[in-house]
Amino acid sequence: MTTDTHQQKIPLWRDDRFWKIALQVLVVAILLAIFTLGGINLTRNLQQTGSEFGFGFLDSTAGFGIGESLIPYTPTDPYARVLLAGLVNSLRVMFFGIILTTIVGIVAGVSYFSNNWLLRQIGLVYVELVRNTPLLLQLLFWYGIFLQLPQVENRIGVLDSIFLTQRGIYIPWPASPAIGFWLAFLIIEAIAAFFVWRWRVKVMVERGQSGKPQLVALAVLAVVAAAVILFALGWQQPALEGAEDNPVLRGGLRLTIEFTTLLVGLVIYTGAYIAEIVRAGIQSVPKGQWEAARSLGLKPGPVMRLVVFPQAMRVIIPPLNSQYLNLAKNSSLAIAVAYADLYNVANTTFNQSGRAVEVMLIIMATYLTIDLLISIAMNFLNRSVQLRER
Repeated sequence: MTTDTHQQKIPLWRDDRFWKIALQVLVVAILLAIFTLGGINLTRNLQQTGSEFGFGFLDSTAGFGIGESLIPYTPTDPYARVLLAGLVNSLRVMFFGIILTTIVGIVAGVSYFSNNWLLRQIGLVYVELVRNTPLLLQLLFWYGIFLQLPQVENRIGVLDSIFLTQRGIYIPWPASPAIGFWLAFLIIEAIAAFFVWRWRVKVMVERGQSGKPQLVALAVLAVVAAAVILFALGWQQPALEGAEDNPVLRGGLRLTIEFTTLLVGLVIYTGAYIAEIVRAGIQSVPKGQWEAARSLGLKPGPVMRLVVFPQAMRVIIPPLNSQYLNLAKNSSLAIAVAYADLYNVANTTFNQSGRAVEVMLIIMATYLTIDLLISIAMNFLNRSVQLRER
């Protein structure tokens, strides 16, 4: 009896591996063909209008001013400079918006589980009211509210340190010449505190010790940080200057009405969605974890802070990424309240230069890059809180 040592060859049209590769190649070819046809059509249309595709216009003089800019800018600067100023303004809104909306969302989400009936109802009304109202309408509402603030002479003062006026909101701000050094010092302290805290948790969990030395170290770091913040940064208070009939507020930091409107609108709107994410994450923690924590004599506050919320983070972080991306993209609605963000500045740029395609590509690439960076950071954070199997 003989056996055939050669396996029968599978026909190409019946080979699954071939079709998997062939279909992927076909999809890539179709996409390349679509982009190629689009590029050819774009080039032909631009030639008919007497122009060519390119970004050389970025070196031309912008010729228009903007309401505010964190970097030096004048109308004689090129378009590249004004687009950079708009990008910096957008990044400022996104940065502070993500921080503040996280705080608002967590507080509102945790309020669902409060023993205080009034606090629970306030959180519920806030979430339902904000989530069911368009963001653009909310921005216009807040813009109207801030425009009703009084003139400087009739300003609204809070603790004689914060002033609300039609010209903007004035708050204390660090003015120390060595502010860069002290900020770096605070960042190093925060990193050191994080590692000391992790060391304390490891000692308490793995060795069963109290972790008192690490707790003392954390207390010392906190006292030093508080001293630096209060005394070393050289806080400058807003002060009233000028004649009584035409007073002017100087010193501190001035937040324009447009910036404040956009920031408040985005924070309150996105915070309502984050509150629902936090609520769902907390509810995902098994009831047994709550009961076990209470059986150890922990009060509701420590139960939430030490037992429930850390476990809920694994459920909260993935959808939280989407809300941060929404906040970054929704910041483009700044044009509705005349804030000079990237989209607002780019809109004026292509109206003047006629380079609509190039400017839109710049906007798309910029927002895509920002969103990808946020996603990378959130994915890293998500991996750090996931349970690791041994």
